[in-house]
Amino acid sequence: MSELPHKALLPAGFPDVLPPEAAHEAHVVERLMAMFAGQGYERVKPPLVEFEETLLSGVGATMSQDMFRVMDPISQRMMAVRSDMTVQIARIAGSRLGRAPRPVRLSYAGQVLRVRGSDLRPERQFGQVGAELIGADRPEADAEVALLAAQALRDLAVPGLCLDLNVPPLVPAVLDALQVGGEAKRSLRRALDRKDAAAVIAQGGAGTLLARLLAAGGLAADALTAARRLDLPAAARVHLDRLAAVAALVRSAIPDLTITVDFVEHRGFEYHKGVSLTLLARGVRGELGRGGRYLVENGGAGEPSVGVTLFMDTLLRAAPTPSTPRRVYLPFGTPRQEGQRLRNEGWTTVAGLDPDADAVREARRLACGHIWRSGRAADIVEEDG
Repeated sequence: MSELPHKALLPAGFPDVLPPEAAHEAHVVERLMAMFAGQGYERVKPPLVEFEETLLSGVGATMSQDMFRVMDPISQRMMAVRSDMTVQIARIAGSRLGRAPRPVRLSYAGQVLRVRGSDLRPERQFGQVGAELIGADRPEADAEVALLAAQALRDLAVPGLCLDLNVPPLVPAVLDALQVGGEAKRSLRRALDRKDAAAVIAQGGAGTLLARLLAAGGLAADALTAARRLDLPAAARVHLDRLAAVAALVRSAIPDLTITVDFVEHRGFEYHKGVSLTLLARGVRGELGRGGRYLVENGGAGEPSVGVTLFMDTLLRAAPTPSTPRRVYLPFGTPRQEGQRLRNEGWTTVAGLDPDADAVREARRLACGHIWRSGRAADIVEEDG
C-alpha cells in the first residue's frame, strides 16, 4: 500500500495554504501593516514560543486552555506556544518599551496556535494582524483603534462590514450595584450568554432590568436611545456613556458604517475592561476581528490600553479575491534582460527549461496566458491563430 496518503495527512485544524491563497494572504497582510504604519503604528515581532508563566501572566491568564505547551530542553522550563499575540504586545509595552513616551502605538503580524478550534473557527493555526494603543484612556483612543480596523477593511473592499460594540463590564456593574451574587449571578450570566430573555426575566429583580438591556441591543442609534431610558445604576451608566461617546466618534468619521451594540455580550472578552468591538461581514462565517480596552502591567500598575486583532482566515474569506496576475511564458533561451523588462512592467514570467519543448504547449501547461515572441508578450490565442 502506498504511504503517500499518510504523508499528506495533517492534524485537524492545520491546513496547507496553497497557491494562489498563500500569495493572497501575504499581500493582504502587508497592505494591512502598511495602513497601520501610515497612522504611526510601529511593527514589532515577538517570538512564537515563550516561557509558560510569561504568556499566562496579565491579560494572558484567561487563555491557559488555548495554549500548546512544550519542555525547553535547554532551560528545562515549560514553554507555551502563543495562542494570541496581544499578550505578547502587552508584555513588550510594559517591559522593553516600559519607559517609551506614551501613548505607544504598536502593530504586529504572525501565526498563532490553539489547542482546539471552535464551530465558527475550526482552524487551530491561523494568522493574526493587529494594532495596540498603550497608555491612553480616552474615548478618542477607543475610536482610533476601531476606525483603524474598520477603514483598513473597507480599503480591502470587504463587503457588508459591521462594527459591533459592547462593554463587558456593564452587566457586572449592574449585578454588583444590585447586590446580585452566588448562583443567581451565575444563572443570569448563563441566560444572557444564550440571549434567553425568558430565562433572564424569570430570575426576577435584576433580571427584569437585564432583560430590557438585552432587548435594547441593535443598531447603535436606537440601542443607545433605548438603553438611556433604563434606570441603570450610576456605575453602569458610566460604561454606557463611554460606549455612546465612542460610537459617536466612529459615526462622525465613517457615517455609512453599520454600527450595532450588544450590551450584554462578554464571551471572548474575559480580560477586557471597557468598550470592546467585533468586526463582522455579511454572509461570512466568523469574526473578521475583535478587540477592546484592557490593562497592561507596567511597573506593578495597570496601564490603560486598547487594541484590535484581525483574523486572517476569516478576513480572506471576506476580502475579494485578487485578479489573476498576467503570466507570460519565456521560451528556452529568452535573454534574461527581456524577462526583467517584462517583470518591471508588472508581468509574472515563467522561464522554459527545455530547449526541445513546444513553447505554446508549455505555456498552456504552465497556466500562462501569454508567450514571449519577437520582443513582446503575445496572447496565446494569437499564437493559435
